[in-house]
Formats: sequence, C-alpha cells, structure tokens
Amino acid sequence: MGFIFRLLTMLAVAIAIGFGASYYALTDGRIFGAVREGPWAGWPQIGQPVPDPYSRAYLARAGLMQLGQAEGIQFTAFADNEGEPLDLACNYRLTGRVPGASFWTIVATDEDGTLMAAPDGQAALHSERIAYGADGSINAAIGPRLAAGNWLETAGRGPFWLTLTLYDAAIFSGGTSTISEMPQITREAC
Repeated sequence: MGFIFRLLTMLAVAIAIGFGASYYALTDGRIFGAVREGPWAGWPQIGQPVPDPYSRAYLARAGLMQLGQAEGIQFTAFADNEGEPLDLACNYRLTGRVPGASFWTIVATDEDGTLMAAPDGQAALHSERIAYGADGSINAAIGPRLAAGNWLETAGRGPFWLTLTLYDAAIFSGGTSTISEMPQITREAC
C-alpha cells in the first residue's frame, strides 16, 4: 500500500512539474532560446532551418512573427529598464545605440500586435527618419504627450510592447548570440 501511494505521489509531482514547466515556457518564452539585454528579448535561433521547439511554440502561441536569420531579427520589450510593464498612459525615453543594421524600426503594439501609434501620427520610428546624436546614439520619446525631437506618439490604454526590428543585422550574422548594445527604456511621466 505504501509503495503505491509513493508511486502515485511521484507520478503526480512529475506531471505537475512537467505541465508547469511547459506552461511557463509557452507563456514567458524567454526561458529557452531567447537572448536578453535589459528589457529586450530576441530569438536568434528561430530563423534557422531547425529552430528550437520551445522558442517556436512560444512565438506561435504569442502570435509573433520572426524573420529568417539572413533577413534580420526582432527584439521585444514588455517592460522598461526598471522592470515595470510598459503603459500607454506613460511617456518613455529611448536612449543609446541601436545594434548595427542596414535598416531598423521601432513600433509600439498591444499584445495582439495592433499598432498603438496615434492614428494621425507616424506608425514607427526608423533609421532613415531619426535625428542621431554626435556619437551615433538615439534619443527618442515614446508616449501620448508631445516631446521635442524624435517622438513616437502612442494612443490607447493599458500595457503595450515595443518591437525593435533589425533588418540585415550584423549582430547575429555568424549565428552567435552576442548583443553589443541595445537602447535603454526609461519611464519619464505617467
């Protein structure tokens, strides 16, 4: 009797751990295959011919589309550099350098992928229409309140994501997972 009880207990624990780990991998996604730098997470292996199954499953469940490895890579931020979730009621400052790429874009979306840019404003910040600092860095405002300089106006309520897409990026050209620099996301006012 004791043996059967221990066997059933171990089986229940194993099933709970297995399903729990699978659920966590599919809802968070950063646990397997993701490269992280500050609040940014990207999946460089997903564009390869044989991507890891956990990253593939997470991206499919989240409805995120990744580029092929030769095309570029997307990084997504759900929070600022302090770990606070991005909120459409707040203004944020994006500062620093963007990794080398032929072209890049930054868009604000909700969790369903709907653009959260103001209807009459620009849909994204991109490398061709942004003022760079003398050192090649960017300094851009993202939020509902008017800001001087580079500004991506957002509209709506609730949480949002920032997606940085690097096209023809040198960052993972050899299949390595090294991030040299990523922009910082700082909350300014809510």
